[in-house]
Amino acid sequence: MSKSPPAQRVIPIQPLFAAEPKVYPRSVSGLFQRWRWGLVWFTQIVFYGLPWLPWNGRQAVLFDLEARRFYLFDLVLYPQDTIYLAILLVLSALALFLFTAVAGRLWCGYTCPQTVYTEIFLWLEKLVEGDRPQRMKLDAAPWSPHKLALKTAKHGLWGALALWTGFTFVGYFTPIDELARDTAALALGGWSIFWILFYGGATYGNAGFLREQMCKYICPYARFQFVMFDADTLIITYDEKRGDPRGSRSRNADPRAKGLGDCVDCGICVQVCPTGIDIRDGLQAECIGCAACIDACDQVMDKMSYPRGLIRYSTETAMKQGGAWAAIARRSFRPRVLIYSAVFLALAAATAWSLATRVPLKVNLERDRTVLAREVAGGEIENVFRVQLTNASETPRRYAIVADGLAGLRIEASEPVAVPAAATEITTLQIRAEAGAAGPGAQPIRVTVTDLADPSVSVTEEAKFWMP
Repeated sequence: MSKSPPAQRVIPIQPLFAAEPKVYPRSVSGLFQRWRWGLVWFTQIVFYGLPWLPWNGRQAVLFDLEARRFYLFDLVLYPQDTIYLAILLVLSALALFLFTAVAGRLWCGYTCPQTVYTEIFLWLEKLVEGDRPQRMKLDAAPWSPHKLALKTAKHGLWGALALWTGFTFVGYFTPIDELARDTAALALGGWSIFWILFYGGATYGNAGFLREQMCKYICPYARFQFVMFDADTLIITYDEKRGDPRGSRSRNADPRAKGLGDCVDCGICVQVCPTGIDIRDGLQAECIGCAACIDACDQVMDKMSYPRGLIRYSTETAMKQGGAWAAIARRSFRPRVLIYSAVFLALAAATAWSLATRVPLKVNLERDRTVLAREVAGGEIENVFRVQLTNASETPRRYAIVADGLAGLRIEASEPVAVPAAATEITTLQIRAEAGAAGPGAQPIRVTVTDLADPSVSVTEEAKFWMP
């Protein structure tokens, strides 16, 4: 009699990520929300308006990759100035360490582009579909002409803003007036179209759909923020001692008589959170420090005639030991903050000094490699060099070029070289020396380029003069 094979155990497949419900942030008003919208207006006026600001016959800020020039108001930078980009990155990192150590994720909550554009997209969504209850009801309803019209209008507004954002972004790398004319004439180049659609699509997807997922799973800042936090970092906190035990009650009820804290467990702090967390569970990586929960809770406390500040900006030390803002402010000047501040200020000051004293002239001197040296009429020895002069200012200049370092060293038929504003000129130098000025071999010389109108604009380059 044959035996039936043993039943195999079926192991269910577990998804890598648990599905999360969509977050519908509720509208809120208050002090911190006004700060957020003030910064939204400020950042977007700067971003959208700066490319249109004229400056010396061009736009004020232009990163002209084709001409390899970066214009920042009166400052003209070239590829040789990449040291300033490196310094900018170091300063950004130091600022990140400093401000995070002092006040947590204020950048994320108030000025991060992801936060700013999500706030704008949410405002457009509310404008078309209504506030949180209306949006939830609309999404749960079956498709109808009314729902289709609302969704079409919302996505149309989102798409228009995203495309305008992409257009503005490209306008920082291509003169925006030319870009506007080409767009109006339907004559945009392929790369311009690609980058407008790419950046516009990224804005549309990130602010319209990813939203809190970007902050929770994609942005690396949330992952390592706790490394920069300490017990004296200013964060959004829930006063557990005052708020718990939580529970609902009538407005006129005495919470102490019922054995309750000040938290009425209304859940509004969760409803207004753009990442959908409950701040009452403690500090979480998903908290972006936007303070929407503070505004919401303060409104509830006002309605209940309770003191404000059940949810507030504070520190772990202050929450455990108590202490007013004066004590929190004193703890801000702790060693790590002072070290970050000193290094940041020193590097920023050195960079500012370097830019202020920067000579707006770049000289690149190269030997003509076709011949090392040759004897010319009169018995002199001649070396030929190519010199590239870059006028890193927006004023046309004329430069005199002289050479020294050997007896009788001179430049044959040397004439001032005119270089237009923010331009480059290449000229050939026929440098001659007396035959017995030095022994055979390479001899060090100096070539000095000086602005005729402003002698302070002068650069000296060293070279080797070959004697046979």
